[in-house]
Amino acid sequence: MSSDNVLWHFYLGYLVLGLLVFRIVWGVFGPVPAQFKSLKPAPTALLKYVKTLHRRAPSGVAGHNPLGALWVIAMLLLLTAQGITGLFIEADDLFEYGPLFDYVSEHTAKLINGWHYRLSNIVLAMVALHVSVLVLYLLWKKENLIGPMINGWKWVRRDKTDS
Repeated sequence: MSSDNVLWHFYLGYLVLGLLVFRIVWGVFGPVPAQFKSLKPAPTALLKYVKTLHRRAPSGVAGHNPLGALWVIAMLLLLTAQGITGLFIEADDLFEYGPLFDYVSEHTAKLINGWHYRLSNIVLAMVALHVSVLVLYLLWKKENLIGPMINGWKWVRRDKTDS
């Protein structure tokens, strides 16, 4: 990896950490559907939702559905772990270091480096799964979740009995 690529890697890592800080603040002070207290699905709600996945109809959930809520929590935790481990690593070319590299032993830095690499593969797998689920929801359930991820607004079709 060239020196420029390592610098871009670091800068993008800092960007991700900044976005995570924003999401944490948003999860505390943002609108109710984005708040962390809205991301705690009850086990019964989760099981009930899973039983409806085969239906070719939108979920009718205004915020995150129970599986989506768990996904948000998992992604926030995973990306936080990925970002924090990146602060302690030594780059592959041995000339670049994370800003907190000097605060850990060489042995600990190697362990963290290994975790950073393993977590990167998990992040890639989760991104691929996330994109697949978004496409599945769009094609199978006729529910566009991509727009709401970008603009924060989700149109929900309700039955007449819901009002």
